Amino acid sequence: MAAGTRSSRAALLAVTCLGQFMVLLDSTIVGAALPDMQQRLHTQLNGLQWIVDAYVLLVAMLLLSGGVFADRFGRKRVFLAGVVVFTLASVLCSVAPSIGWLITGRVVQGIGAAALSPASLALLAAAYPVPQERVKAIGLWAGFSGIGLAAGPLAGGVLVDAYGWPAIFLVNAPIGAVLLLAGLRVLGESRNPSAPAIDIPGTVLSVLGVGALTYGLIEGGSRGWTSPVILGSFAAAVVILAVFVAVEGRRSTPMLPLRLFRQRLFTVSNTAMVVVGFALMGSSFFFSQFFVYVQGSSVLRAGLQTLPASLGMVIVSPYAGRLAARYGFRIVVTIGLALAGLGLLALGFTHADTGYGNVWWRLAIVGIGFALTMSPLTGAAIQAVSPQEGGLASGISSTTRQIGAVLGVAVLGAIVRTRQSGGASFEAGLGSAFVAAGVVTLAGAVFTGLWLVKSRPAEVSAPQARPADSPTATTPS
Repeated sequence: MAAGTRSSRAALLAVTCLGQFMVLLDSTIVGAALPDMQQRLHTQLNGLQWIVDAYVLLVAMLLLSGGVFADRFGRKRVFLAGVVVFTLASVLCSVAPSIGWLITGRVVQGIGAAALSPASLALLAAAYPVPQERVKAIGLWAGFSGIGLAAGPLAGGVLVDAYGWPAIFLVNAPIGAVLLLAGLRVLGESRNPSAPAIDIPGTVLSVLGVGALTYGLIEGGSRGWTSPVILGSFAAAVVILAVFVAVEGRRSTPMLPLRLFRQRLFTVSNTAMVVVGFALMGSSFFFSQFFVYVQGSSVLRAGLQTLPASLGMVIVSPYAGRLAARYGFRIVVTIGLALAGLGLLALGFTHADTGYGNVWWRLAIVGIGFALTMSPLTGAAIQAVSPQEGGLASGISSTTRQIGAVLGVAVLGAIVRTRQSGGASFEAGLGSAFVAAGVVTLAGAVFTGLWLVKSRPAEVSAPQARPADSPTATTPS
């Protein structure tokens, strides 16, 4: 291989890694700032839920479309457009004068991330056509960008303590500027001429349906679960999602090919991924709040105290795929879910006077447990489909995890608010939320232990919604 080719690929790898790093950093740095946001923006728990879910909802619903956009209109173009949108939205968030403006900025951030993330991996895959080289490059991409998960709580605590919550968004501005300038120079354009048309009806219906469900879950605690608005939002969600299923079943190139779910391995792995997103994101939403509001820590100290969970994920994740290849998907995923579930149950019994020496290991177990699940579940979903649909399967796996994350923040937040409205303390509400997350995760472990078995790859291949050389991104959140 020529030195020039190696250097250009190394530069492309660095740019795509930095782009994904920025997205993942944002997914954990916000958690450290939630207590400061609540105080300075004078918002309640439901406001904090919207700050998180407004972003995750857009990423979840637009991730697959972002991958198709990149393949169809140019991966470099979509990547750089995502960088610009994400960076400008971050600046908007940093200067937001109210909770409404901040949520609006988060929505736009989610749109940018849904373009940037899959395009970064598609660029990388197109630059490394040899499978062995591609696997190594993607491993570096996932490993380096995953540092953002561990850096988020610490960076968030430092920035919030020194400058307040706007700093966690403003830090994206210099990263985005570097990405834009470097990307214009080192990225080469590539596209897939046979990429499918954009599924606009499916995308719109999915956003509206999951958005209506999320609204009901988040606002139900404050408006009342039997209020006409909340009941109407749940009814609208059911109707819209039913229409979504009907529309997707009739389209020749749907955003979400329902026929893939006829494969048991595909269905089981994605169902388990919903559980992972639900319990992981739903519980981590409360980690900093537990240390600040229950144990009286500062924001900076709370950021440091939540590190065991993210460090556990970063350290163990690279080995999860190897373990699954050696022992099988079912054993590794079931053990991972069982560990995470037990860790969450243990967190449910911590109190204001529980020493940190008796808390950190519970967080570490949660992180290690979930680290053992994500890569194997994605691998199981890919194994269940035909080779040319591996990228699509990977994208759907990421989407189901993000959907679980949206529901986790909404449902566990609803549990806390419902307990508080019944006279319980915030501490008691958090305990109930952690226990609920643990029970759901342990139920997921039983589910995968019984049903996550090998399945024959799909014999019939659909129109190539995503070629194998341009998979959508799998963004750990």
